[in-house]
Amino acid sequence: MNNISKYVALVFILFCLSSRISAQQLKPEAFSLLNLDYPGLEKVKTLHEAGKDADAAKALLDYYRGRTAVKHPDIDLTKIRISKEEQKWADDALEHTFFSHKGYQPSYNYGKDINWQYWPVQDNELRWQLHRHKWFAPMGKAYRVSGDEKYAREWVHQYMDWITKNPLAKINKDEYEMLNADEVKGLVENVRFAWRPLEVSHRMQDQTNQFQYFIVSPSFTPEFLTEFLVNYHKHVIHLLGNYSEKGNHLLFEAQRTIYAGAFFPEYKDASAWRKRGIDVLNREIEIQVYDDGGQYELDAHYHAAAINIFCKALYMADANGFRGEFPQSYMDTIEKMIVFYMNICFPDYTNPCFSDAQIGAKHAELRNYREWMKLFPKNEQIRYFATEGKEGKLPQNLSRAFKTTGFYTFRNSWKKDATVMVMKAGPEGFWHNQPDNGTFELWFNGKNLFPDSGVYVYAGDSEVTKQRNWFRQTMVHNTLTLDNKTLETTQSVCKYWNGEGNVQTLVTENPGYAGLTHRRTVFFVDNTYFVLVDEAYGDAVGEVNLHYQLAEGKVDLDPKTMMVNSDYAGSSNVKLQCFGEKPLTMKEEEGWYSTTYRKRAERTALSFNTQKQTGDTSRFITVIYPLTDRAKAPELSAKFNNKEFSASGVEVEVKVNGKKQVLKINF
Repeated sequence: MNNISKYVALVFILFCLSSRISAQQLKPEAFSLLNLDYPGLEKVKTLHEAGKDADAAKALLDYYRGRTAVKHPDIDLTKIRISKEEQKWADDALEHTFFSHKGYQPSYNYGKDINWQYWPVQDNELRWQLHRHKWFAPMGKAYRVSGDEKYAREWVHQYMDWITKNPLAKINKDEYEMLNADEVKGLVENVRFAWRPLEVSHRMQDQTNQFQYFIVSPSFTPEFLTEFLVNYHKHVIHLLGNYSEKGNHLLFEAQRTIYAGAFFPEYKDASAWRKRGIDVLNREIEIQVYDDGGQYELDAHYHAAAINIFCKALYMADANGFRGEFPQSYMDTIEKMIVFYMNICFPDYTNPCFSDAQIGAKHAELRNYREWMKLFPKNEQIRYFATEGKEGKLPQNLSRAFKTTGFYTFRNSWKKDATVMVMKAGPEGFWHNQPDNGTFELWFNGKNLFPDSGVYVYAGDSEVTKQRNWFRQTMVHNTLTLDNKTLETTQSVCKYWNGEGNVQTLVTENPGYAGLTHRRTVFFVDNTYFVLVDEAYGDAVGEVNLHYQLAEGKVDLDPKTMMVNSDYAGSSNVKLQCFGEKPLTMKEEEGWYSTTYRKRAERTALSFNTQKQTGDTSRFITVIYPLTDRAKAPELSAKFNNKEFSASGVEVEVKVNGKKQVLKINF
């Protein structure tokens, strides 16, 4: 078969698939999926048993249009609002320009005859998130607000188009024998993107919203209702048989299974779906959340997402009367997670971007706290953050250690002009965790002076993966490496913690490489400045590198004195100076940070380096002094008082403008 013939054959197949869209058919199997003895379905059952399925479908549509017993916590149909952004998504979608991912703007057009396999950038997230149909709910809002049938009509068309062009069944190669191997592979590959369990669960949840928005539309016909119910059931069954093994994906999938069973109790197996989801969440909240309240992916962004997953299940339970299926321990753990989160965030409500975290917007964080306050009205700390301090009480603590998760916060105030260091040095973590043990972010007087490199992209082709891997390197974090290599082991342990007094102290240790352990001691002195003592000990040989990543803006480097001075606008600057037992070199390195997917900013990055021989210990002292006035930067010096490495402690002497401070710790 020549190329022209194959092209004609492909077009014919797609035409045949597309032609099925406009010819919606009543799906009799929809009735077999429902419990027709469910209250309110008496007429539907009578008509179906009489063989009058067309009339039964009309009666079923009438039932759903008049149904009031089932409540949905996410939508109030009497108070629908649509933002300008959502309106644009809805209007663009009429022309098949679909909003899929904020990292790819402006949105791509998927063609008059929608090509659901269009993949303009080989980033898996772009392809996966296309199948979440994020523009469908905005189309529903636009329909309800305007009453314009074009939104409902187009939604029905796109819904059916998606069903037809994205079959779940495996592709039978015999049916496509006229296509070449690459074309067949593309059709099979599409199932991996369109039917990944996470995307399936996303559609399951969002279609409960779309159902409410569009159910009153003339375009939502009895025939379409049966198509919808059959498709929705297929989604649930596929998800139940393909739950993710662990992590936030599993949490999302379980919570959305609860939504399916609660919102569509008419399905025969609805109660079993709901129970399955509840059982998973009740189990996983004990597995995925450490005893100190941290979620085991060690990522603030996904930690907050996990809180909201657990909460959404409760909102649906409260709306429909099954809160009793969650034990008190479930509530207690959520509250502990919220306390963890408030303690690791900065005064402007932003979170550190460790691992794959993206930075949160204040309005979204406030909304979270307001929702959490409804569940925990007696928690005065949550109330304080929900009301921006107008009500409630601040946490009694300032600094705080979460030793199991490995997050530690040094804090001298909860106000915007506070000094706050958050350090990450915990266990192995899971997929979203990065090999960055010992890294930190430092907020001072309204500015993040040492933002984490963050995450730029997730996964895709070789080019996308290369971009992801750059941001995951240990050397692009505020920590120590051997020969600039990425850590082989991420299993930090806390050797000592004291979060009170004029000198607050943390000691963590990580066996990062074969033959090399990194011990980092942090002293927070007089609630003002930090002294970091980094010791690399073991039999490994090579160059030991101590890395620092600063904020975007002008920074002056002095390799002779191993000194760094920022020159940022405003009243938030920093002086950093490193002191070593052996000669050090300063090297400026490539520096970027990303707080939002596919958006990055260049910044100053550098390392202090020394050679390590067998049996030697490489030791550094770094003084980090935040400043409101750059012109008043103090003179700094530091040295080790203990001349040799000790496994049980460290003692250093620091001078600030000649004033001596001895910092000593034994553990």
